[in-house]
Amino acid sequence: MSARDIILRSGTSELTPPAQARHAVDKVAKLFDATLCTGCKGCQVACSEWNDLRAEVGTFQGSYQNPMDLSSECWTLMQFHEVMDDNKFHWNFTHTACMHCDEPSCLMACSTEGAIFQRADGTVDFDADKCIGCGYCTTACPFSVPKLSPKDHKAYKCTMCSDRLAAGLEPSCVKTCVTGALKFGTREDMLFLAEQRVAQLHANGKTKAGIYNPAGVGGTGMIMIFEDITNPEAYGMPKDPVVSKPNTLKQDWLKPLGTAGIIGMAGLALVHRIAVGRNRVQEDEQNNGSEE
Repeated sequence: MSARDIILRSGTSELTPPAQARHAVDKVAKLFDATLCTGCKGCQVACSEWNDLRAEVGTFQGSYQNPMDLSSECWTLMQFHEVMDDNKFHWNFTHTACMHCDEPSCLMACSTEGAIFQRADGTVDFDADKCIGCGYCTTACPFSVPKLSPKDHKAYKCTMCSDRLAAGLEPSCVKTCVTGALKFGTREDMLFLAEQRVAQLHANGKTKAGIYNPAGVGGTGMIMIFEDITNPEAYGMPKDPVVSKPNTLKQDWLKPLGTAGIIGMAGLALVHRIAVGRNRVQEDEQNNGSEE
Protein backbone atom coordinates (compact mmCIF):
# COMPACT_ATOMS: atom_id res chain seq x y z
CA MET A 1 0.00 0.00 0.00
CA SER A 2 3.01 2.31 0.20
CA ALA A 3 2.57 2.74 -3.56
CA ARG A 4 -0.61 4.69 -2.69
CA ASP A 5 1.35 7.22 -0.60
CA ILE A 6 1.01 10.79 -1.87
CA ILE A 7 4.44 12.37 -2.33
CA LEU A 8 3.55 15.66 -4.00
CA ARG A 9 0.52 17.94 -3.85
CA SER A 10 -0.49 20.94 -5.91
CA GLY A 11 -0.46 24.34 -4.22
CA THR A 12 2.70 23.51 -2.26
CA SER A 13 6.32 22.83 -3.13
CA GLU A 14 6.79 20.48 -0.19
CA LEU A 15 7.79 16.90 -1.02
CA THR A 16 6.25 14.29 1.28
CA PRO A 17 8.29 11.08 1.15
CA PRO A 18 6.66 7.75 2.04
CA ALA A 19 7.05 6.48 5.60
CA GLN A 20 10.66 5.47 6.30
CA ALA A 21 9.53 2.13 7.65
CA ARG A 22 8.29 1.10 4.22
CA HIS A 23 10.35 -0.16 1.33
CA ALA A 24 11.09 1.87 -1.79
CA VAL A 25 8.21 1.82 -4.27
CA ASP A 26 8.63 0.95 -7.95
CA LYS A 27 7.00 3.37 -10.36
CA VAL A 28 4.42 1.82 -12.65
CA ALA A 29 3.73 2.40 -16.33
CA LYS A 30 1.55 1.40 -19.23
CA LEU A 31 3.30 0.35 -22.44
CA PHE A 32 1.49 1.12 -25.70
CA ASP A 33 2.85 -0.54 -28.84
CA ALA A 34 1.38 1.29 -31.84
CA THR A 35 2.75 -1.39 -34.17
CA LEU A 36 0.42 -3.98 -32.59
CA CYS A 37 -2.68 -1.81 -32.20
CA THR A 38 -5.63 -2.49 -34.53
CA GLY A 39 -7.72 0.50 -33.43
CA CYS A 40 -10.50 -1.70 -32.06
CA LYS A 41 -11.37 0.88 -29.35
CA GLY A 42 -11.66 -1.84 -26.72
CA CYS A 43 -9.53 0.23 -24.35
CA GLN A 44 -11.73 3.26 -24.91
CA VAL A 45 -14.92 1.34 -24.11
CA ALA A 46 -13.35 -0.39 -21.08
CA CYS A 47 -12.33 2.97 -19.61
CA SER A 48 -15.82 4.33 -20.17
CA GLU A 49 -17.47 1.31 -18.56
CA TRP A 50 -15.19 1.03 -15.54
CA ASN A 51 -15.30 4.74 -14.71
CA ASP A 52 -19.01 5.10 -15.56
CA LEU A 53 -18.36 7.72 -18.24
CA ARG A 54 -20.88 8.60 -20.94
CA ALA A 55 -19.52 10.92 -23.60
CA GLU A 56 -22.04 12.44 -25.99
CA VAL A 57 -22.54 10.54 -29.24
CA GLY A 58 -20.80 12.58 -31.92
CA THR A 59 -21.36 12.94 -35.64
CA PHE A 60 -19.22 11.67 -38.48
CA GLN A 61 -16.48 14.21 -39.24
CA GLY A 62 -14.49 12.36 -41.88
CA SER A 63 -12.76 9.97 -39.49
CA TYR A 64 -13.48 6.74 -37.66
CA GLN A 65 -12.27 8.52 -34.52
CA ASN A 66 -15.15 9.32 -32.21
CA PRO A 67 -15.30 11.52 -30.25
CA MET A 68 -12.77 13.85 -31.81
CA ASP A 69 -11.07 14.78 -28.54
CA LEU A 70 -10.76 13.85 -24.88
CA SER A 71 -13.34 15.33 -22.53
CA SER A 72 -14.55 15.17 -18.94
CA GLU A 73 -16.60 12.12 -20.04
CA CYS A 74 -13.89 10.56 -22.24
CA TRP A 75 -10.62 9.83 -20.44
CA THR A 76 -9.22 7.39 -23.00
CA LEU A 77 -9.47 7.97 -26.74
CA MET A 78 -8.29 5.90 -29.67
CA GLN A 79 -6.98 8.37 -32.25
CA PHE A 80 -6.99 7.50 -35.96
CA HIS A 81 -4.31 9.22 -38.05
CA GLU A 82 -4.36 8.80 -41.82
CA VAL A 83 -0.80 8.70 -43.17
CA MET A 84 0.58 8.57 -46.71
CA ASP A 85 4.02 6.96 -46.91
CA ASP A 86 5.65 6.15 -50.27
CA ASN A 87 2.26 6.73 -51.92
CA LYS A 88 0.73 4.12 -49.65
CA PHE A 89 -2.07 4.83 -47.19
CA HIS A 90 -2.03 3.41 -43.67
CA TRP A 91 -3.34 4.16 -40.20
CA ASN A 92 -1.39 5.33 -37.18
CA PHE A 93 -3.36 4.43 -34.06
CA THR A 94 -2.68 6.19 -30.76
CA HIS A 95 -3.97 5.21 -27.33
CA THR A 96 -4.54 8.72 -25.96
CA ALA A 97 -4.84 9.25 -22.21
CA CYS A 98 -2.96 10.91 -19.36
CA MET A 99 0.80 10.38 -19.68
CA HIS A 100 1.37 10.53 -15.88
CA CYS A 101 4.52 12.62 -16.24
CA ASP A 102 7.27 12.42 -13.65
CA GLU A 103 7.27 16.23 -13.65
CA PRO A 104 3.55 16.95 -14.13
CA SER A 105 2.86 20.43 -15.52
CA CYS A 106 -0.77 20.21 -14.41
CA LEU A 107 0.26 19.78 -10.78
CA MET A 108 2.79 22.62 -10.95
CA ALA A 109 0.24 24.97 -12.53
CA CYS A 110 -2.52 24.22 -10.02
CA SER A 111 -2.72 26.76 -7.18
CA THR A 112 -5.26 24.84 -5.08
CA GLU A 113 -3.62 22.75 -2.38
CA GLY A 114 -4.22 19.05 -2.87
CA ALA A 115 -6.45 19.35 -5.96
CA ILE A 116 -3.80 17.46 -7.96
CA PHE A 117 -1.40 14.98 -6.39
CA GLN A 118 1.27 12.48 -7.35
CA ARG A 119 1.60 9.10 -5.70
CA ALA A 120 4.76 7.19 -4.89
CA ASP A 121 4.11 4.83 -7.82
CA GLY A 122 4.26 7.82 -10.19
CA THR A 123 0.56 8.10 -11.01
CA VAL A 124 -0.97 11.59 -11.09
CA ASP A 125 -4.55 12.00 -9.88
CA PHE A 126 -7.14 14.74 -9.35
CA ASP A 127 -9.36 15.44 -6.34
CA ALA A 128 -12.56 16.86 -7.84
CA ASP A 129 -13.82 17.97 -4.42
CA LYS A 130 -10.92 20.43 -4.14
CA CYS A 131 -10.86 21.58 -7.78
CA ILE A 132 -12.05 25.18 -8.24
CA GLY A 133 -12.31 24.92 -12.04
CA CYS A 134 -9.67 27.56 -12.84
CA GLY A 135 -8.51 25.56 -15.88
CA TYR A 136 -4.78 26.16 -15.33
CA CYS A 137 -4.09 22.43 -15.61
CA THR A 138 -5.80 22.23 -19.00
CA THR A 139 -3.57 24.91 -20.50
CA ALA A 140 -0.38 23.77 -18.78
CA CYS A 141 -0.43 20.13 -19.94
CA PRO A 142 1.82 19.72 -23.02
CA PHE A 143 -0.36 16.78 -24.12
CA SER A 144 -3.71 18.65 -23.73
CA VAL A 145 -5.16 15.90 -21.54
CA PRO A 146 -7.15 17.41 -18.60
CA LYS A 147 -10.57 18.73 -19.58
CA LEU A 148 -13.13 20.86 -17.71
CA SER A 149 -16.64 19.51 -17.29
CA PRO A 150 -19.45 21.74 -18.55
CA LYS A 151 -21.64 20.30 -15.77
CA ASP A 152 -19.68 21.02 -12.59
CA HIS A 153 -16.73 23.01 -14.05
CA LYS A 154 -14.21 20.60 -12.51
CA ALA A 155 -11.16 19.13 -14.31
CA TYR A 156 -11.01 15.41 -15.10
CA LYS A 157 -8.60 12.97 -16.74
CA CYS A 158 -7.36 9.36 -16.71
CA THR A 159 -6.47 8.19 -13.20
CA MET A 160 -4.64 5.02 -14.35
CA CYS A 161 -7.61 3.26 -12.71
CA SER A 162 -6.29 4.16 -9.25
CA ASP A 163 -9.04 2.14 -7.57
CA ARG A 164 -7.99 -0.98 -9.49
CA LEU A 165 -4.29 -0.41 -8.72
CA ALA A 166 -5.14 -0.13 -5.02
CA ALA A 167 -6.70 -3.60 -5.27
CA GLY A 168 -3.69 -5.04 -7.08
CA LEU A 169 -5.35 -5.06 -10.50
CA GLU A 170 -4.16 -3.67 -13.81
CA PRO A 171 -5.92 -0.73 -15.52
CA SER A 172 -9.15 -1.65 -17.30
CA CYS A 173 -7.81 -0.56 -20.70
CA VAL A 174 -4.88 -2.98 -20.39
CA LYS A 175 -7.15 -5.76 -19.19
CA THR A 176 -9.30 -5.58 -22.31
CA CYS A 177 -6.55 -5.29 -24.97
CA VAL A 178 -6.61 -8.48 -27.05
CA THR A 179 -3.62 -7.76 -29.33
CA GLY A 180 -1.06 -7.14 -26.59
CA ALA A 181 -0.65 -3.52 -27.69
CA LEU A 182 -1.15 -2.49 -24.06
CA LYS A 183 0.87 -3.88 -21.18
CA PHE A 184 1.25 -2.83 -17.55
CA GLY A 185 3.94 -3.22 -14.91
CA THR A 186 6.86 -1.39 -13.36
CA ARG A 187 8.45 1.29 -15.51
CA GLU A 188 11.70 -0.62 -15.45
CA ASP A 189 10.02 -3.73 -16.84
CA MET A 190 8.04 -1.80 -19.44
CA LEU A 191 11.17 -0.04 -20.69
CA PHE A 192 12.92 -3.40 -20.92
CA LEU A 193 10.04 -4.86 -22.96
CA ALA A 194 9.98 -1.74 -25.15
CA GLU A 195 13.69 -2.04 -25.90
CA GLN A 196 13.25 -5.70 -26.83
CA ARG A 197 10.33 -4.88 -29.12
CA VAL A 198 12.22 -2.05 -30.84
CA ALA A 199 15.19 -4.34 -31.41
CA GLN A 200 12.82 -6.86 -33.01
CA LEU A 201 11.32 -4.17 -35.26
CA HIS A 202 14.80 -3.04 -36.32
CA ALA A 203 15.69 -6.64 -37.18
CA ASN A 204 12.55 -6.75 -39.36
CA GLY A 205 13.72 -3.72 -41.32
CA LYS A 206 11.75 -1.03 -39.47
CA THR A 207 14.85 0.95 -38.52
CA LYS A 208 12.97 4.12 -37.56
CA ALA A 209 11.07 2.41 -34.75
CA GLY A 210 11.72 3.81 -31.29
CA ILE A 211 10.48 4.51 -27.77
CA TYR A 212 8.48 7.63 -26.91
CA ASN A 213 9.34 8.54 -23.32
CA PRO A 214 10.07 12.29 -23.43
CA ALA A 215 12.75 13.52 -21.04
CA GLY A 216 11.34 17.07 -21.11
CA VAL A 217 8.66 16.02 -18.61
CA GLY A 218 10.97 13.74 -16.64
CA GLY A 219 9.74 10.62 -18.40
CA THR A 220 6.18 9.35 -18.47
CA GLY A 221 3.98 6.71 -16.92
CA MET A 222 2.74 5.76 -20.37
CA ILE A 223 5.57 4.63 -22.62
CA MET A 224 4.91 4.30 -26.34
CA ILE A 225 6.49 2.45 -29.26
CA PHE A 226 6.18 4.15 -32.65
CA GLU A 227 7.15 2.70 -36.00
CA ASP A 228 8.68 6.08 -36.88
CA ILE A 229 10.01 7.76 -33.74
CA THR A 230 11.39 10.67 -35.79
CA ASN A 231 7.85 11.87 -36.46
CA PRO A 232 5.72 11.52 -33.31
CA GLU A 233 3.41 14.24 -34.66
CA ALA A 234 2.10 11.61 -37.11
CA TYR A 235 0.72 9.87 -34.01
CA GLY A 236 -0.71 13.08 -32.55
CA MET A 237 2.06 13.43 -29.96
CA PRO A 238 4.34 16.49 -29.49
CA LYS A 239 7.95 15.97 -30.51
CA ASP A 240 9.66 17.58 -27.51
CA PRO A 241 7.11 18.21 -24.73
CA VAL A 242 8.51 20.12 -21.76
CA VAL A 243 7.32 21.57 -18.48
CA SER A 244 6.48 25.15 -19.39
CA LYS A 245 8.85 27.81 -18.07
CA PRO A 246 6.05 29.85 -16.44
CA ASN A 247 5.15 26.76 -14.37
CA THR A 248 8.77 26.21 -13.38
CA LEU A 249 9.14 29.89 -12.53
CA LYS A 250 5.96 29.85 -10.48
CA GLN A 251 6.90 26.71 -8.55
CA ASP A 252 10.57 27.47 -7.94
CA TRP A 253 10.60 31.25 -7.55
CA LEU A 254 7.25 33.02 -7.36
CA LYS A 255 5.71 30.85 -4.63
CA PRO A 256 8.75 31.13 -2.32
CA LEU A 257 9.00 34.87 -3.04
CA GLY A 258 5.29 35.29 -2.39
CA THR A 259 5.60 33.49 0.93
CA ALA A 260 8.63 35.59 1.87
CA GLY A 261 6.75 38.75 0.87
CA ILE A 262 3.76 37.89 3.06
CA ILE A 263 6.02 37.15 6.03
CA GLY A 264 7.94 40.37 5.38
CA MET A 265 4.76 42.46 5.21
CA ALA A 266 3.50 40.90 8.44
CA GLY A 267 6.82 41.72 10.11
CA LEU A 268 6.71 45.33 8.89
CA ALA A 269 3.12 45.69 10.11
CA LEU A 270 4.14 44.40 13.53
CA VAL A 271 7.11 46.77 13.72
CA HIS A 272 4.91 49.66 12.58
CA ARG A 273 2.37 48.80 15.24
CA ILE A 274 4.98 48.69 17.97
CA ALA A 275 6.99 51.74 16.91
CA VAL A 276 4.37 54.09 15.44
CA GLY A 277 1.01 52.95 16.77
CA ARG A 278 2.02 53.36 20.42
CA ASN A 279 3.37 56.89 19.84
CA ARG A 280 0.07 57.93 18.27
CA VAL A 281 -1.83 56.63 21.28
CA GLN A 282 0.45 58.60 23.60
CA GLU A 283 0.00 61.76 21.49
CA ASP A 284 -3.78 61.37 21.56
CA GLU A 285 -3.74 60.93 25.34
CA GLN A 286 -1.57 64.08 25.78
CA ASN A 287 -3.87 66.11 23.50
CA ASN A 288 -6.94 64.97 25.40
CA GLY A 289 -5.27 65.93 28.69
CA SER A 290 -4.42 69.40 27.38
CA GLU A 291 -8.00 70.01 26.26
CA GLU A 292 -9.32 69.00 29.65
